[in-house]
Amino acid sequence: MTQQELSQAKDPDLRTSLQAMLRAAELARKTAMQTGTDIVIVENQQIVRLSAHKLQQQDKPA
Repeated sequence: MTQQELSQAKDPDLRTSLQAMLRAAELARKTAMQTGTDIVIVENQQIVRLSAHKLQQQDKPA
């Protein structure tokens, strides 16, 4: 489903599912940084492992 389709869904849980997934992803990143573990994501249709160190570098403001 597209973001527009989600926003127009009749089911309120479905409408808010994207925000819930974004919050879960942020929590996973924070947990990985706190515990020094890697996370695995899909980026440009490739499976990528991100180390806690790399996540910390990405989290720092520019």
